[in-house]
Amino acid sequence: MTTPIRVLLVDDAVDVRRLVRTALRFRGSFEVVAEAGDGAGAVRLAAEMHPDIVVLDLGLPDIAGREVLRRIRETSPASRVVVFSGLDSPDRDWIEGHVEGYVLKDAELDYLVDLLESIGNRGGAEATVDLPRSLASVAAARRFVKETVNEWKLGQLLDDALLVTSELVTNAVTHADSSCRIRLSLTPARLRIDVLDNGSGTPEPLPFSQTEEHGRGLYMVDAITTAWGLEDVPGEGKLVWAELARPADAPGSLRPAT
Repeated sequence: MTTPIRVLLVDDAVDVRRLVRTALRFRGSFEVVAEAGDGAGAVRLAAEMHPDIVVLDLGLPDIAGREVLRRIRETSPASRVVVFSGLDSPDRDWIEGHVEGYVLKDAELDYLVDLLESIGNRGGAEATVDLPRSLASVAAARRFVKETVNEWKLGQLLDDALLVTSELVTNAVTHADSSCRIRLSLTPARLRIDVLDNGSGTPEPLPFSQTEEHGRGLYMVDAITTAWGLEDVPGEGKLVWAELARPADAPGSLRPAT
């Protein structure tokens, strides 16, 4: 028997959770490991259960959908998230860049289940390398990214991935004066680049100048990525991340319709 896809259902409507749970049970390849009716419960259960997939309603009574999504990503970063909501959020463009699927509740329930099964079976990929506090680490990071991106057959993203990597690793080694860890992770929707260091200071774009070179790199990162940001990782340091959208025709990419 194959391992079931572990699902956390998040919706304040009990009837909706019951319908989705029943549909998943009939399909037979899922295990609903927990359910939550509000955002706080969703975040807590995601941290405890680390489900394969979180089915997330955006219209929760206590925490805004975007904030719930951010907290789930922090507490269970390996979980994939599929929005199943009656709301067509004004933040939809941002949210779609941070989830593996976005389905409105007027869609057929079978479509949602098919999508969850596809995402659960497709899985993801991850590659990590630790680099010393050395200027040579920038070149080593670029080699690592080039080899990994080519292995994942994402040549269309290579130039942008190398630019992002160069900027983030240079910031870690030169400005934070730290060794670093670079992690590439792949989902059906995006390629994510994480750089973790234990140095002080935070990378910030500087005001544009015709003469100064420093600070321009982050403007380029902002221009070519779907999202980027900075997070504190307790006990480890700070994490700077950036995400690139996978081309629709790339192998394994997934662009669900609504």
